[in-house]
Amino acid sequence: MTAPSPAALLDPEAIKRLRELDPSGNNKLLERVVAAFASSLERLMPELERAREGDTLDLTVIRHVSHTLKSSSASLGAVALSARCADIETMAREGRHTGLSEQLDAMLADIQQVQTALAALL
Repeated sequence: MTAPSPAALLDPEAIKRLRELDPSGNNKLLERVVAAFASSLERLMPELERAREGDTLDLTVIRHVSHTLKSSSASLGAVALSARCADIETMAREGRHTGLSEQLDAMLADIQQVQTALAALL
């Protein structure tokens, strides 16, 4: 199975809006937004790993990580990832454990696909 194209993972309108904010590309806005997303992931993924250690999920940390990723992925047009993060945030806020680990695994897979799409875009 081939990976989805960047256009399938990233909303072209969101990317277009980012490019319109820096029409010449001289400010490297798109690159800076992608770098900020990557930096956020570097900070949040270890937190998420710790929140999943042992038998109990740390719902407070999971809610924080999913909330942060929901916003940053939406700004890049990663709509499906943002929606999954919103679902996870809701589950954590409501204290629902059933299916949460599977959603987190799917979110991690989504993140990898989005990172690949962003790399292809740049």
